[in-house]
Amino acid sequence: MPRGYRVGMATTDPARRAEDNARPPGVGDDVVAAVRKLTEAVETLERARGRLYDFHHLVGRVDFLFEDAADALEAAGRRDEAARLRADVVGRNVLSGRWTYQVLEEFDDVYYRPVTAIDGDVRDALVGGRRHVFEAELQRKRRTHGRPGHESDPRA
Repeated sequence: MPRGYRVGMATTDPARRAEDNARPPGVGDDVVAAVRKLTEAVETLERARGRLYDFHHLVGRVDFLFEDAADALEAAGRRDEAARLRADVVGRNVLSGRWTYQVLEEFDDVYYRPVTAIDGDVRDALVGGRRHVFEAELQRKRRTHGRPGHESDPRA
């Protein structure tokens, strides 16, 4: 698990959830805003990583579909075309020397893990490791106290 998303950083105890995202004493608005930008960047990184996994799954499916097409061509008596698909397409690298799982692993090792580790280090140093401090404050400001659907605690 990337350092920025350590298990145990947040609690599942509903009574403590508000504290998990509270601004630590002495932390200014400028720091909270800057950490919010960092959080937005990491959340966008997570979306990009998800798209990379989509790519991995889609290309894997494509490979099996090409194999199915080769089987269908063979069954239709088109052995040359089937053989060409099997030899030149099925199992082909998507990048030089790489299948999609290798692309994922390299992305994780070279970019994702180091970036999320820095995210964790910055949050540890500036906001006590707390996540979504800006959003928690925004929630407190925007909710209508006492109205259904605006409770601050899931037990309320």
